[in-house]
Amino acid sequence: MRLLTKVTVTTATVFLYAVCLSKAERPSLAERLGYKATDKLLIINGDDAGMCHSANVATIDSLERGLMTSATIMVPCPWFLEIAHYAKANPDKDFGVHLCHTSEWKRYRWGPTASRDTVPGLVDSEGYLWSSVLEVYLHGTPKQALIEGRAQIQKALDAGVDVSHLDSHMGTLQSEPRYLNAYLQLAVEFDLPLRMPSQATTTAFGFPGLRNRFADKGIVFPDYFVYEELKNEKKNVKQFWLNIVRNLKPGVTELFIHAGKPTDELRRITATWEIRSEEYETFTNDTDMRELIKEMGVIRIGFKELRDLQRANKK
Repeated sequence: MRLLTKVTVTTATVFLYAVCLSKAERPSLAERLGYKATDKLLIINGDDAGMCHSANVATIDSLERGLMTSATIMVPCPWFLEIAHYAKANPDKDFGVHLCHTSEWKRYRWGPTASRDTVPGLVDSEGYLWSSVLEVYLHGTPKQALIEGRAQIQKALDAGVDVSHLDSHMGTLQSEPRYLNAYLQLAVEFDLPLRMPSQATTTAFGFPGLRNRFADKGIVFPDYFVYEELKNEKKNVKQFWLNIVRNLKPGVTELFIHAGKPTDELRRITATWEIRSEEYETFTNDTDMRELIKEMGVIRIGFKELRDLQRANKK
């Protein structure tokens, strides 16, 4: 009995040591992407491409001349075709799908991509998508959200967009556990990386195992995501983003901006037009941001690198 106990204890000790060693030697995402573990990798994503012409012009300019490394397209929106045509003609650029289940502006709205009879709970009395995430949860279902998400991704692919990743407009698919299942299913079905909150954020919201759950399905996502800090964004847009870049951690971080030209069109659509135009300027024309990124040794990457890694792992 003593021998058996000794052997059992020894075996358990060896097993625990092996587990710890395995975790210690597990390569970081940066290393799996071919970089050093100490490198600071940054994805600068432009949300809301396709929402309007002003957003498209700013997004394209920031991808071509500025610091933006990827953008996500709102497929149901009126200016989808313009950005889709650009994406098809410029396959080197990095575009994902900004899964859209809401239509939040008062005088500028859009309906679903899927036929209305398949997603009746996602449509309001005027035929548009609901204005808020809460209304989606009250009237819709995760299954309908899945159908709509699938239709949007397929429409982008059919239009020639080389879709690199997924994220969720206004966080509709990321703020409720049942809708998270649809988010995961879409990522698995189309074999795409996606936007994920940082571990600190998921823990704070009561879902500490969320990232592991997605990773277990083979989904790749950044180490960090700038989200909780955004409450300070409106005070001084340029300084806010300079501070974010100045305090980047080693690993892969995603930040997102809403680039927009300060046109009459954008002013009439949203009260946030000024912030959008300032973010466009900061990440396209501002020399201080460009110099800081160089000074900090930040390496800008896009989601295509994550997608290639994810698909290579599965092969």
